[in-house]
Amino acid sequence: MNLTLFDLDGTLLPIDSDHSFGDYLIEIGWADGGEWKRRNDEFYEQYLAGRLDQVAYIDFATSAWRHRPLQEALAVRQRFMDERLGPQLLPPARALVAQHQAAGDLVAIVTATNDFVTAPIAQAFGVEHLIATRLARDAAGRYTGQMDGVPCLQQGKVVRVGEWLAQRGAQWQDFERITVYSDSINDLPLMERATHPVATNPGESLAAVARERAWPILQLFP
Repeated sequence: MNLTLFDLDGTLLPIDSDHSFGDYLIEIGWADGGEWKRRNDEFYEQYLAGRLDQVAYIDFATSAWRHRPLQEALAVRQRFMDERLGPQLLPPARALVAQHQAAGDLVAIVTATNDFVTAPIAQAFGVEHLIATRLARDAAGRYTGQMDGVPCLQQGKVVRVGEWLAQRGAQWQDFERITVYSDSINDLPLMERATHPVATNPGESLAAVARERAWPILQLFP
């Protein structure tokens, strides 16, 4: 069996779902449109530059919804999916995922964005396996604003995929072909574990690495 790993934001989606969810919380009045938006944009710029403090970001990003009743937060997440994310699940990305599934590959989405935001997105793509930054919950099931386990960012993606494979009784070397699709220089450690890394809608930094190493560059979106 071959292994295929997809980054999510900027790779399968032409937007960043985490940042967009923050903007949506502002739109519906759950977060302040001034200071909260400034900090949301600031964290996003840190991510693009490869220097995100994910502990601080998770505490901030969940602060607008984690103290509300869970069913209310889930309802808002569904509205976000219907109103903002659904139109961003574009045919080229759906077709690429389906192509690897039809070939019998073991397919997973591997994303730094937290599992609360991304679980319904993975479902919409028809991908069973989601490896995302896990949000911690207390004994009553309430989200705490902390992370559970290794953050799924940069080298952490390699660790988290390795843990997932081990849970399945597998290892990296069990796969003849490992394909990794990503747009971000943050995913360079994961792409370096691939036999077939594909820079997908890459930012300038990753595009430069791809050209230097003769990796294929794929533009899924205009």
